[in-house]
Amino acid sequence: MSTTESTTGSSPAKPSAANAETTTGETVLTSVNPATGETIATHPIADEQAVAAAVATARTASATWGALSFADRKRYLLRWSSRLVAVSDELCELIHTENGKTRDDAFLELMLVLEHIAWAAKNAEKVLKPKKVAPGMTMANFGATIEYRPMGVIGVIGPWNYPIYTPNGSIAYALAAGNTVVYKPSEYSTSIGNFMAKTFAEANPELPAGVLVAINGYGATGAALVTSGVDKVAFTGSAATGKRIMAAAAETLTPVLIEGGGKDAVIVAADADIKAAADAVAYGATMNSGQTCAGVERVYVDSSIRDAFVTEIKKVLSGVHPGSDDKASYGPMTMPSQIDIVRRHIDNALANGGTAVVGGPESVKGPFIEPVVLLDVDEGAQAVTDETFGPTVTIRTVKSVDEAVELANNSKYSLGSAVFSRKQGVEIARRLHAGATSVNSVLGFAAISALPFGGRRDSGIGRIHGAPGLMEFVDPHSIAVQRFAIPGMALLSYQRTASTMKLLRRLVPLIHGRHK
Repeated sequence: MSTTESTTGSSPAKPSAANAETTTGETVLTSVNPATGETIATHPIADEQAVAAAVATARTASATWGALSFADRKRYLLRWSSRLVAVSDELCELIHTENGKTRDDAFLELMLVLEHIAWAAKNAEKVLKPKKVAPGMTMANFGATIEYRPMGVIGVIGPWNYPIYTPNGSIAYALAAGNTVVYKPSEYSTSIGNFMAKTFAEANPELPAGVLVAINGYGATGAALVTSGVDKVAFTGSAATGKRIMAAAAETLTPVLIEGGGKDAVIVAADADIKAAADAVAYGATMNSGQTCAGVERVYVDSSIRDAFVTEIKKVLSGVHPGSDDKASYGPMTMPSQIDIVRRHIDNALANGGTAVVGGPESVKGPFIEPVVLLDVDEGAQAVTDETFGPTVTIRTVKSVDEAVELANNSKYSLGSAVFSRKQGVEIARRLHAGATSVNSVLGFAAISALPFGGRRDSGIGRIHGAPGLMEFVDPHSIAVQRFAIPGMALLSYQRTASTMKLLRRLVPLIHGRHK
């Protein structure tokens, strides 16, 4: 996610017709088309009282939703999927209009959402059903079970770059685990967020209000949600905002799940399929106008194939152009303030030894930015160290895989990554400090529902997706049941005898003291 994401922080620069600051006393949020600046819709801003009311409604609904069987929740979640399929044209058009991405990319995003809803719904019981565990030799008269209880109400604060896919990684998994959700979409994708909540209610009219409820607003609304008494906060945005959320949540020891962005690296080894690697890197760097937290921002390529790789990248990108029409490869920058960051990173890269082999400063054309490829930029430049979040990529020549791994790991981020190698892809992947790695492709892990997604350092805390994603939204409850008493072995009692302790002193060394 962009380093200037403002969901709970200070709002960024805005288009002239849109997104009035709450500090001005405005009570309405205006959603606009990022390509044209035209107004799409207006939404009431939820103040602290409105947030509290939404959480209270979700709290009431959680008694019903949390008491349902896994099978019932699965049925309701899959109904939601079917409803999303039924209105897919409308939803994709809304994503195109409010977010800016192409209609095809909007549909692919929806497809991923459906896959994750289905996985969470169908696997929640397997992952979260009660599990018996061995009590150990000295507690053999006990039965031991772990039960996983829903936490209650989850507050989800979503981003704008993937306005249904990314928040769904928390929403669907939290719902499948038995929680209700209060969802604050980004101010740049408010209509989309409301649409998602509305379709859930339409698919399941018999459910009480509040199983999934959307609230609208800027940073103040997100901040109110964090301190509203929810049982966990799941946030996607900048590391800086994530730290502020953690600080606020710490006041009440509210747990958090943070996805804070990335500066993801790709290693192209000497034995890579050059055409395949170039095609994947070109796509991973520019798709969605580069506004992808796990997209390609840095490439380290072996010197023996550098020239051929760069030539192929240039060939692929020669036909790639942004726009808002059906022929466009990708759309506009969604958040206007990000345009200046992209421009600044390009200028800084060129001032720090880099050469623009595709595009350059002239590629920044209002909300649309043409692809930019920067060669052998100094590793200390902003284009290498900071998240650019635009359709740009740096390519650095390296002498070996060891050098590539060292440079790839030298980052404050550790989210996604990719490796291209015919023979040693997995071996290289295991050396990378990243939450996920795709071998001989980019972003493959994001489309596999069973794989968890997340990172460490400035990339965040915790995981969405897969079994770990379900486990993020439950509280383990341990139950120990004494099935029978062992005569003379009342260990947890003042009736314990000296002979019992004498036996234990002989038994413990036999069990634990013979390991060499």
